[in-house]
Amino acid sequence: MRQLLFFSNNKNKIIEIKKIFNKFNLELISLNDLNLSAEVEESGKSFEENAKIKSDYGFNKTGFPCFADDSGICIESLGWKPGVLSKRFLNNFKNNQACFERIFKVIKKNNKQNAYFKTSISLTIKNNQNVIFNGKIDGRISEQARGRFGFGYDPIFIPKNYNKTLAELSTKEKNEISHRSIAVTKLINFLIN
Repeated sequence: MRQLLFFSNNKNKIIEIKKIFNKFNLELISLNDLNLSAEVEESGKSFEENAKIKSDYGFNKTGFPCFADDSGICIESLGWKPGVLSKRFLNNFKNNQACFERIFKVIKKNNKQNAYFKTSISLTIKNNQNVIFNGKIDGRISEQARGRFGFGYDPIFIPKNYNKTLAELSTKEKNEISHRSIAVTKLINFLIN
């Protein structure tokens, strides 16, 4: 399998994952490369279900072996939410900073800073045949947004054993530890073995 479609419209995610793939001589194609912009309803109740919905859709639409990911942040103070609704939760606010302020406020109130990021990747090679790969990174929520790299919740998430947020780490540093790179590495090991 030389070419593999990554089903995503998220430019930041595509850049991040292409960098990981380049090391392994695997050609990653994006929807953009095929002049497609496909949105699919993520109606799953878990990261795994959403990833599967997207990878099946991408495979059925293009015929290319396809993988998709679904990721999110789970924050103890919010009852381990927003989880699969992370993107929607962020988009409910007028900007990211307003969302972060709300999270900081809840954390101050109940004093629980723990959080984790999770990624599930679904790979579809044949119709209705999926292989799932998970990645998770534990950490805590910072007291303020810091850093200008990354995207989404990266400026408020401090990985375990670090004192910098994900947004303060370079893409290279982030790719060494992130939930997404853990899942992508499992996927690549599966593909090349």
